[in-house]
Amino acid sequence: MGIVFAVISGKGGVGKTTTTANLGIGIANEGKKTVVVDFDLGQRNLDMILGLENRVIYDMVHVMDKESQLRQALIKSKHSDKLYFLAASQTKDKTALEREKVRKLIADFRSEFEYVILDAPAGIESGFEHTIMFADATIVVVNPEVSSIRDADKAIGIVDSKCERVKQNKHVQKYLIINRINPEMVTNGEMLESNDILDILDIDLVGKIPEDKKIVEASNTGRPVILDDKSPAGAAYRRISRRLCGIEEEFPDVEKVQQASLMDKIKGLFQ
Repeated sequence: MGIVFAVISGKGGVGKTTTTANLGIGIANEGKKTVVVDFDLGQRNLDMILGLENRVIYDMVHVMDKESQLRQALIKSKHSDKLYFLAASQTKDKTALEREKVRKLIADFRSEFEYVILDAPAGIESGFEHTIMFADATIVVVNPEVSSIRDADKAIGIVDSKCERVKQNKHVQKYLIINRINPEMVTNGEMLESNDILDILDIDLVGKIPEDKKIVEASNTGRPVILDDKSPAGAAYRRISRRLCGIEEEFPDVEKVQQASLMDKIKGLFQ
């Protein structure tokens, strides 16, 4: 039986969908049969980030309404033989999600895949609740800013009250990813430090993603940044993917990487 992760944020614009795409590829590249699923009905973007928008014929609602078989709707990734994708509907909204239909869909994923990664819609309404309802664990994506942390805290509260596992007195593991870290702003006190964020949210840190201009290029070209060996964000996503696969991985402090790089350059002037 596969493990189901819901990638959540509480608000839009923090990089949640980008994170879903990159972790899907990263985990698949560790040899795990993986599916990423877009739960943002009416506003799907995961297909574009994966470069699969022209291959979508059937979507999640088609499968839940038995207008398509799951195997017909699944799209194989161009970037990994182990990664598959199921699109959200562009024409339906969150009202198309029904509890028992979602339950069956998730059960089908569990039987077919080792890792199931659900990209939750922004906000904390019914679409979000259906995404987290049958998850085993959540990946909480935040930016180092107060509004993002506040909204993530609300989202975590809903997980603790609405998730099926909680109702069965089972633990829902929560992992934190801090995205778009700017070391200079952290040093100048203009951006929250990771320790402060961890004190507020009190969940397990699984990774830090540095600000990286290559993210925009990757999103526009449909080639996720994890595939770029020269991207700092891509390297961070690869480390997180390995951690989620149970592999011990170094934990470099990306809040200080640029400072160390500058010091190396200064030392070089005296050699």
